Amino acid sequence: MSAEQLEAGEHTPNRALITICLMIATLMQALDTTIANVALPYMQGALSASYDQITWVLTSYVVMAAIMTAPVGWLSARFGRKNLFVTCLVGFTITSMLCGLAGSLTQIVVYRLLQGAFGAALVPLSQSTMMDIYPAAQRGTAMSIWGMGVMVGPILGPTLGGYLTANFDWRYVFFVNLPFGIAAIAGLVLLMPRVKPRGTGRFDWTGFAVLSLGLAALQIALDRGEELDWLGSGTIIACFVLAGLGFYLFTVHMLTARNTFIPRAVFNDRNFIAALITMASVGMVLLASSALLPPYLENLGNFPVATAGLLMAPRGVGTMATMLIAGRLVSRVDARLLMLSGYIMLGFSIFMQTGWTPSNSAAYIALTIFIQGAGLGFVFVPLQVVAFYTLPAELRTQGTSLLSLVRNVGSAIGISVTTSLLDHAGQYEHANLAQFITPFNRALQTGGAVSHLLAPATPGGAALLNSMVNTQAQIIAYMDDYKFLLFTTIPAMACLLLMRRPEINRPPALDHGAFD
Repeated sequence: MSAEQLEAGEHTPNRALITICLMIATLMQALDTTIANVALPYMQGALSASYDQITWVLTSYVVMAAIMTAPVGWLSARFGRKNLFVTCLVGFTITSMLCGLAGSLTQIVVYRLLQGAFGAALVPLSQSTMMDIYPAAQRGTAMSIWGMGVMVGPILGPTLGGYLTANFDWRYVFFVNLPFGIAAIAGLVLLMPRVKPRGTGRFDWTGFAVLSLGLAALQIALDRGEELDWLGSGTIIACFVLAGLGFYLFTVHMLTARNTFIPRAVFNDRNFIAALITMASVGMVLLASSALLPPYLENLGNFPVATAGLLMAPRGVGTMATMLIAGRLVSRVDARLLMLSGYIMLGFSIFMQTGWTPSNSAAYIALTIFIQGAGLGFVFVPLQVVAFYTLPAELRTQGTSLLSLVRNVGSAIGISVTTSLLDHAGQYEHANLAQFITPFNRALQTGGAVSHLLAPATPGGAALLNSMVNTQAQIIAYMDDYKFLLFTTIPAMACLLLMRRPEINRPPALDHGAFD
């Protein structure tokens, strides 16, 4: 980094206020990935939609956000980071209001598509801006502050969404963005440094088109696969074929084209490649575990909705606490050791979840969730530092876009795989346990109160038996899901061996282009 760049980072005017505005934008986008989850049943009734139709409220947002994350780097260079940031934040706020005002399923799906398109740029642009307005010595602390929005947003989304839905209306999960969006827009317009956009040539429409095809087809296959019986459906097979074709053509295009909207140079950095794999693992655990927790707590743990939301809060508390600690330690301790400790905590918490039963106390569940959040915090902050340690500054925005992209794809894969495993394991275990419901089971033989209550020959007894068997099958199915998540941490831990160790107490050498 040149003297001018370091000076710019150290003396950026109103840095604290800019940071607050960036955090608001990051938190808004991250919250909207999960805040609507608990409101889906209310939307379903209000919009007269079936269950599979109303899930498009979630998937439409994720699909478009994944697609539009890829070209953020080119758009930032072409139109200027501030111009793009403010435009996307305005669009995100307006489409949030339109989602809340939607009167039909078609309207809300279209508005969610637009919301995802505008929101895709908020996270990578806020991250690259944070890295530029802070000097290298303070970058670990800056990433811990920024990371709170990315990590805590999806964690707190269901809690906030449940509160707004229960006490107001499902539309307020979208209306809540309005005051914060206006505040962030005003702050960035007035305070964010403006730099003239630099020419980047024509946009790589071919690369963007084939990548979009691959991402959209993959997302649709993952979202609809369980409902349509995966490879038993011609639609899902076609989606997988299109996804493979899109990714293949994109790879060939990346290797042969002269100018691509994702520079090939970003894939020459070993630290960054390892960080991409690790980020995919973080995305899988972050949202997949968040999706598994509410139904487990409410349906198997028999906790009220409000209590279930409170039990998920320790995860966010643990994440915020360790992010602050990691932000201070990352300049003094090997970042790889911090990530290793985080993965150990993460793995231990998931191992604890493999033994969960409905008889577990709320305190034990809260402790497990807290440890999991703490582990995620220790992984996320050092990962941001290591990923960009040797990456040239002019590739920083493209790098942040790719990290956001793989996190979204990892999250989609994690949710789809765990949902499918939960369904299939539940059916398998139900059939496996049902084989013990026979006349030779002494507990079901006549002569006692229990046998009369559980008599399979009576409608009430058969229903009660089926409910008991289904509960036990679901418990085992959740255990299998958590075992799967435990195994996903292994490749990410192996990637730590590939990462180059950042020099402690020495800022990384970065190239020119600090502010755009």
